[in-house]
Amino acid sequence: DAVACAKAGAAVIHIHVRDENGVNSMDTKRFCQVVDLVREECGKAGVDPVLNLTTSGSKWPEDIRRAPLPILKPEMCSYDPGTMNWANSYIFSNSPAFLEQLGHDPPELGIKPECEIFDGGMMGNVDYYVKKGVLKAPLHFQFCMGCANGIVGSTKNLVFMKETMDSLCPGSTWSCFGVGHCALEMLYGAVALGGHIRVGMEDNVVYEVKENGEKVLQERVKDWIGLGTYSMMEVTYDVDGYVIDVAQCVDN
Repeated sequence: DAVACAKAGAAVIHIHVRDENGVNSMDTKRFCQVVDLVREECGKAGVDPVLNLTTSGSKWPEDIRRAPLPILKPEMCSYDPGTMNWANSYIFSNSPAFLEQLGHDPPELGIKPECEIFDGGMMGNVDYYVKKGVLKAPLHFQFCMGCANGIVGSTKNLVFMKETMDSLCPGSTWSCFGVGHCALEMLYGAVALGGHIRVGMEDNVVYEVKENGEKVLQERVKDWIGLGTYSMMEVTYDVDGYVIDVAQCVDN
């Protein structure tokens, strides 16, 4: 799957792992098995995507969540700057001590933190850790829109997130995804605002399941955006903040 995504045009592969029973895991040995296989198969295929490992398994001890990083040294890792009630089911915990350690360690290993933002308040936490020297600007942000108990996935809210990022941490790069019914609106909005997009089995609507069981997700995205380069689009907004006119899009 990683090779197929890279060949389809994906630049980053975001990795979670499961145990032999299909249950979410933060086991370091499992991460090593998966990452070693992905690197081997990507090498054979002549593709070199950025690998981004999750650290967000909050039901595991914090040292376990960080353990794969110094061993595997991926290019990126997730950094979730706040605690929230996840999907009305459990506490997604990211303690201040954990965030300080996770902010200090990865850059020393050559790993770029990806700030996954689930609500507006997390932007304030990022600002705090940048001012404290825990995080080093410019950063890379992942706006996670439409998750239960997080910020609602709307174009107006996406504009707010981007403008907040530009104000607090200018020069940063960003990506976004929308969960469920807001998936396409967030995809279009991210491209229109000059950002990157994330697609994946847990984030987006499945358009089609082919006879061989293949799920059609990223192909539709690739077809719409194209694989050529594109510039930041000029966008006009109405009073409610929704995109009403895309004035320019180079190569697409």
